[in-house]
Amino acid sequence: MANALCRSCRHPLQHVFVDLRTSPLSNNFLRPEQLNQGTAYYPLRVFVCGNCLLVQLEQFESPQEIFEEYAYFSSYSSSWLAHAKQYVDAIIPRLSLDRSSSVVEIASNDGYLLQYFIPHNIPVLGIEPAKNVAKQAEAKGIPTVSEFFTLAFARQLARERGTADLIIGNNVLAHVPELQDFVAGLKELLSPTGTLTLEFPHLLRLMENNQFDTIYHEHFSYLSLLSVSHLFERCGLTIYDVEEWPTHGGSLRVFARHSEHAKLTVTPRVEKVRLEEIAYGLKKVRTYFRFPAQVKAVKEEIYRFLFQASRENKRVAAYGAPAKGNTLFNYLGVGTDYIDYAVDKNPYKQGLYMPGSRIPIYSPERIRETKPDYLVILPWNLKDEIEKELHYTRQWGAKLVVCIPKLEIY
Repeated sequence: MANALCRSCRHPLQHVFVDLRTSPLSNNFLRPEQLNQGTAYYPLRVFVCGNCLLVQLEQFESPQEIFEEYAYFSSYSSSWLAHAKQYVDAIIPRLSLDRSSSVVEIASNDGYLLQYFIPHNIPVLGIEPAKNVAKQAEAKGIPTVSEFFTLAFARQLARERGTADLIIGNNVLAHVPELQDFVAGLKELLSPTGTLTLEFPHLLRLMENNQFDTIYHEHFSYLSLLSVSHLFERCGLTIYDVEEWPTHGGSLRVFARHSEHAKLTVTPRVEKVRLEEIAYGLKKVRTYFRFPAQVKAVKEEIYRFLFQASRENKRVAAYGAPAKGNTLFNYLGVGTDYIDYAVDKNPYKQGLYMPGSRIPIYSPERIRETKPDYLVILPWNLKDEIEKELHYTRQWGAKLVVCIPKLEIY
């Protein structure tokens, strides 16, 4: 990344956080007719900014290339839907939202969250660049604009529809290459007394729990409260509250306001998380250099398990075909030599092949038909939900496997 600049503060990038070799785009699943074609691989080398401490990837593909047609539908996870409903039930009274309010969600996916505002007659608007996913939201009766969120688009929305009392962005900030423009757009669209809430996986948990498989090309940034606070302050926004959630292996939900709207006072929780990050060492660049050794240790554990299972002629299948699974298999360099197949509840992925590893994806019924000896749960963040779903596999003595933060077979 010669002469590359930090996407948050424009400081030259010099420090490597971790190098995961090369990988195809994680959501570029292959159709059967594409198996005879070559696959584009891109470096998965991650940097940490020595100035603002933002952990970030190089950009190889435009967001248009990655997100205009998207294979991830939020509504296939019951625990994520419950999380979304819980948020709506809490935020309406907290911000005194009613039918005169305006709520906008950026990267609103298939309407998984905004649907819970509808029974309260609160006006909502979804912004979802993936046209195939936006159609699903429209079918649920959720007004959705299929556009990428930028400062220019925020200005247009504010002109045409007015500003928003609540702007929501769940797991979108990490997906944005032009961070300064995006955050300036949030400020532009937010009403003078409005609140912005953003959720994102917490870099501290990624480092603590070896979550290297969450690194892939559509995640341009890996976020801490420290790095996001730097970014927001430069754009005239202040984080006034933060909540810690177990979603996606450990996430932060930050509440932000215009810096000049000091009526919303900063809660002690902001300082608590900030001090926890400092205690872990996130203010010191050298702390970030420990990560590659952790990744290597997990990699060796997984190799040993797969090699032993293969020697014993055990059948191994994967449950779920998430983007993180593609990072894991491509970093390990394994395919159908070790993993027979994957299953996924999302019909959009069934009949396709995982990029790079070319492991075929079936519907979950395939498990009953083939009775594998081991099932590797790739979406480990949904482990509890999936474990209940797979209870029937105990009938033939199948074992479940989780690879992150360390190999567990049970």
